[in-house]
Amino acid sequence: MPGTFDWDNAEEIGIRLVEKFPGMDPLTVRFTDLHKWVTELDGFTGDPALSNEGKLEAIQMEWYEEYKESKE
Repeated sequence: MPGTFDWDNAEEIGIRLVEKFPGMDPLTVRFTDLHKWVTELDGFTGDPALSNEGKLEAIQMEWYEEYKESKE
């Protein structure tokens, strides 16, 4: 895992979110909550103002892929 990451590291963020919130279905999470949780992750160095719907959606989809794999 990289030491630091930002909005463009959707896969890394997805991995960290599934570790922090095991069992939570990412498709049930509101983008406002997702934004807050991403900015609170250890190692996140991105500017909170630089997120957008596209970046949050990419993160949600990566998190969902990790979530599905954890259920197998």
